[in-house]
Amino acid sequence: MLRPVCIALIGLLLLAGCSSTKLAYRYADWGIIWWVDDYIPMTAEQESRLEQDIRELRQWHCSTELPLYSRWLTQLHSDVHAGDLDQATVAGHQETLFSFFQPLVNRAKPAATRLLASLSDDQVQQLAANMEDSQEELEAEFLADSPEKTRAARAERTIERIERWLGSLNKRQRETVSAWSGARGEQTEIWLEGRRNWQQALLEALKERRDSDSFADRISYLIDNNEAVRGKRYQQMISESRTALSELMTELLQQADQRHLDHLAERAAELERDFDTLACASEDTESGNG
Repeated sequence: MLRPVCIALIGLLLLAGCSSTKLAYRYADWGIIWWVDDYIPMTAEQESRLEQDIRELRQWHCSTELPLYSRWLTQLHSDVHAGDLDQATVAGHQETLFSFFQPLVNRAKPAATRLLASLSDDQVQQLAANMEDSQEELEAEFLADSPEKTRAARAERTIERIERWLGSLNKRQRETVSAWSGARGEQTEIWLEGRRNWQQALLEALKERRDSDSFADRISYLIDNNEAVRGKRYQQMISESRTALSELMTELLQQADQRHLDHLAERAAELERDFDTLACASEDTESGNG
């Protein structure tokens, strides 16, 4: 069955890494909806319904959305080749990437609502317990003994993700990333806090899962307004981070050697080839066999 890995593209370099050859989809924290089978045992009926919904979602996404991604990557590759990578261009690519998410979210809502509405009381309790365990594991992994160590660890994670796209960073670029990460303040803490807030809101919504109309509205709200649900600190962080992210990428590209640009161009071309050769029919067959 589909596991939500990522589409890591230039606008999300700091948020996720990606395999360029096994393409699937990762959303924001509301991706927990697709991880239910990892958190709790599901019935055969639930598994069957979810697999059917995912096949349909992937078929739609393959035929409708992937061509848009491919065209965008063509433009990205062209801009990298031409050296046209000022902040306005980078910000434009970032906004194009973000624009891809809402159609996918909207298409997934009915399936997500059906799955969550079908959970038993025992499954909801297991989901709550396992989400709490996962939250504690993330806090242990990402929060160090001091704010300074947390920021240093965040900088190293950021460098690792960027290097997947640009290759090994030079000394100046590494210093730029470290300074950028240090200026993000309590971003890691705020992300974890927001994640907990969203999960608690999901558990509250699940109390109404037998009321089909009310529950569908609540799930839709949680998905469409996930930043607001996560809290004001999270909203402010996201607003600031989008601008800061495009500024960082612009600065890193200005500090880049030719090898960095070549690496980025090849990564974009590699993803473009993947999108172009990803046949909808074979995806459907793979899902059916999974």
